[in-house]
Amino acid sequence: MSLARYESFLLNNVSTISTVESSLRSLTWFLPGRFKDAELASEALSAVLNMISMYHDTLLARITYSDPKFRPVIPFSLHTRFTKAWMDKNSIYKWAARMLEIIRYTELVIEMGMRRKVSSRNRWRGIVLLEFIKALLRLLLLKITRRPLLSTPIPERDFDPTTIPSSNQTSPTLAPTSPRSSPRSTPDHLKNNHIPLDPHPLLATPPDESAESVLQDYLLPKALDTSAVKPSISLVRPFSSPQDWLSEILYILRPLVYATMLYRNRRSNKPLLTILAMELVSRNLRRNPSPSAVLERAEYAHRDRDILWYLFRGSVWDTYTRPKLEALADRMSNAPLLGIFGVLLNDWIPLIDEYYYYTAP
Repeated sequence: MSLARYESFLLNNVSTISTVESSLRSLTWFLPGRFKDAELASEALSAVLNMISMYHDTLLARITYSDPKFRPVIPFSLHTRFTKAWMDKNSIYKWAARMLEIIRYTELVIEMGMRRKVSSRNRWRGIVLLEFIKALLRLLLLKITRRPLLSTPIPERDFDPTTIPSSNQTSPTLAPTSPRSSPRSTPDHLKNNHIPLDPHPLLATPPDESAESVLQDYLLPKALDTSAVKPSISLVRPFSSPQDWLSEILYILRPLVYATMLYRNRRSNKPLLTILAMELVSRNLRRNPSPSAVLERAEYAHRDRDILWYLFRGSVWDTYTRPKLEALADRMSNAPLLGIFGVLLNDWIPLIDEYYYYTAP
């Protein structure tokens, strides 16, 4: 009963709740360094918000899709179409993807708790166990879809919350409004007048070229292409060769190999060099998607950008990136307006040294 009340409250205040979620999530960036265990409070708040948002998205999507009158103003993104199609088609995919996201939301909080409660060796055992579970879930998703895995395997909120129908058509605290009167009928002498008169040149509004340009820039990316008419599951083509499978399996196993090697020796450069080699081999083995494979190309571009995270790992971080960031933070702290960013940067640098999941692959 209480859950039904909460869902009713969510539907009636969805815009306000979304604003509160966004505000609290922004607050988590400023908590580390403010007080003792502030980073734990920040990550715990962030994990709770992510879990609540995932529940809200699931509930709102179910209500939205069940409404026969709902028509999105802008078509759903390719990512939403693809992931929703697989979640509707396969229940194992749905629960494995959700479990994978829950671990991703909470893994840093779990590591922080282990760092405070258990020994360093047991903490790394827990990290290896988490990476093992994540690898199993990703391999399970790979077996189900037979396609490259997306970085986020569940649909994201891809609609305006204000368009969701309210659970109550009328407010329970207000008297119902009086029914609208029927529209006035058209006079007889105007019924045959189907041709409007041209407006006078002095009264016509000149066209706003800048507004028209902005409108075109907004509408052109929304124009239909070949992806818009494909079946949702066919947005990503299945693997067709052993090379494709090997590339994806290597990419999936990278985090597990990295955590296992760090557990054995955290001072060696071998873990970083090994997963970098696995990353490059996977990248060279993967297929080259066609220009019409928009979703697959976007996923590969995301993976290529993630290579920059190697600047925050291992000896590259210790000898190159951290000294430069510390020097930048010192320079920013002397500037009148940039000082706050320098303070935040100084608060975040030690966390990268202490916790694996801040920069984990």
